Amino acid sequence: MKETTRILLIALGTLFVALGILGMFLPVLPTTPFLLLAAICYGRSSRRFYHWLMTNRWCGAYIRNYREGRGIPLVEKVLTILLLWLTIGATAWLAVSLWWLRLLLLGIAVGVTIHLVKIKTYRPEPQHSQRIRECSSSEEMV
Repeated sequence: MKETTRILLIALGTLFVALGILGMFLPVLPTTPFLLLAAICYGRSSRRFYHWLMTNRWCGAYIRNYREGRGIPLVEKVLTILLLWLTIGATAWLAVSLWWLRLLLLGIAVGVTIHLVKIKTYRPEPQHSQRIRECSSSEEMV
């Protein structure tokens, strides 16, 4: 791969990571597509950046779970929907005076909420030691 292409892909990947992080706080900006694009750019240009992204404590598990079809953890879904409605609700009622723009913002919030609810909810497997405790506690009940 040419060095200029490699540098361009790293720059794009970094831009996508920044947009993905912004999307965590701005409900209208999508997080997942930007993080997936960053993974693609880094995967084709830099093993180091790709490894950093995939093992990052905030983004890594999120990307891996989404790519592997596991879904989004319930806590993240609830927090995302709560933040979505708080920010869009505050914007619609405090900053926007046009009724049609309020309606548009609320329509976006409803659409994003429906999308998030439809995404599979990820439930992590219990750890081995937790399973042993569960089995021993169920045996004590018998």
